[in-house]
Amino acid sequence: MGVNITFLGGANTVTGSKYLVQHGGHSLLIDCGLFQGYKQLRLRNRTPLPIAPDGIDAVVLTHAHLDHSGYLPLLVKEGFGGKVYATKGTQALCKILLPDSGHIQEEDAAFANRHGFSKHSPALPLYTRQDALDCLPLIKAVDMGKTFQPIPGWRITFSPAGHILGAASVLLEVAGKRILFSGDLGRPDDSIMYPPAAAPAADTVLIESTYGDRSHPVENLTAELGEALHTLASRGGVAVIPVFAVGRAQAVLHAIAQLKIRGKVPKALPVFLDSPMAVHTTHLFENHIGEHRLSPHDAHALTRGATMVNSTDESRALASRHGPMVILSASGMATGGRVLHHLEHHLGNHRNMVILTGYQAPGTRGATLASGAKSVRIHGRDIDVHAEVVQLQSASAHADAGQLLQWLRSMPNRPDQVYVVHGDLSASDALRARIEHELGWRALVPEHGACWPC
Repeated sequence: MGVNITFLGGANTVTGSKYLVQHGGHSLLIDCGLFQGYKQLRLRNRTPLPIAPDGIDAVVLTHAHLDHSGYLPLLVKEGFGGKVYATKGTQALCKILLPDSGHIQEEDAAFANRHGFSKHSPALPLYTRQDALDCLPLIKAVDMGKTFQPIPGWRITFSPAGHILGAASVLLEVAGKRILFSGDLGRPDDSIMYPPAAAPAADTVLIESTYGDRSHPVENLTAELGEALHTLASRGGVAVIPVFAVGRAQAVLHAIAQLKIRGKVPKALPVFLDSPMAVHTTHLFENHIGEHRLSPHDAHALTRGATMVNSTDESRALASRHGPMVILSASGMATGGRVLHHLEHHLGNHRNMVILTGYQAPGTRGATLASGAKSVRIHGRDIDVHAEVVQLQSASAHADAGQLLQWLRSMPNRPDQVYVVHGDLSASDALRARIEHELGWRALVPEHGACWPC
């Protein structure tokens, strides 16, 4: 019997990454992500998987972002009881992200029920904070570079992928086949994370393609952000910056700290980090020195460069403050969380600014704002957009097309097959074409739900 992969997510979309590998009556799930963005994608979160959760032997996570780990509480709630394997950094982040995800879903459902804008009565969370807490004991940490067996005879090795704390590429060896899952690959020049390790030899490769159709600009995050914040401070406005709590929040905080040191923005410019998840993650960097570029001093400075907002009362109090000030809040694509309340409050003022710091998946509020829309729907109401919307081009934590190809070139041997995943169709197909034309390798963009041999 051969080895097959079923693409249960992350195919023709950047969300919901789930890759089911099956051989000899065993099943291994690589990544267990939530779908985000368009409603038809989000509905997949409530559609049962084609395999019963208790039929999955084990789960392996490439990293902790919710589009790779956020379905795990639901998988466990519905019957999965096996082990989940991750790096130490990913395990630590999941302890922060997953309960927070459940909490936000409960809050959003409660808010919808209070204000009556949900089509469901009552609106229910996909899972609760308690569901997320219940899944955490299943996550087992494995050192980067150490080979282990999630299923007897199935060998897994993690290698550094850059991107965020704990992120890894996954090499699976089973039935004489070597299958490499890139996970999300970071940039070689990332300000916080080290570059991805060279890719090992493999027969089959699954490579992400978030930026498979473009190159990052030469300008860096610090310079690009500095220009926006200088403009904001001069007109006394409020900047709302939707950020991913893991990775992007810390990169922006680090950039603001550098700008203040260099005198590019006023040292007195107030900065608030309004996301308990981001606050806890920022402190986590001090416990993982050596896994990122930051010195102990710089990692400590991250926690001192902003007012850390934890309670909902503290968050609400920000609405009574006047600019200039900067509010960083999750989520990064404005799909939920506290940032929605800040956008609702500040979008109507032309002195204010919304700074988008990375990729905005189609169908998200972030993508709506990036498109120049004159209004955006928040909490069941259409909010007029008068604030300036700035989309930074240099803030992404993903490798661009050229860097993805360079990672593939680092492989010691030509693989038999490359599957291009985790990208919108245009980005995935553009990378597929470059892989075929520039490397001369077989490449395919799989459809959602497709099953292919390794």
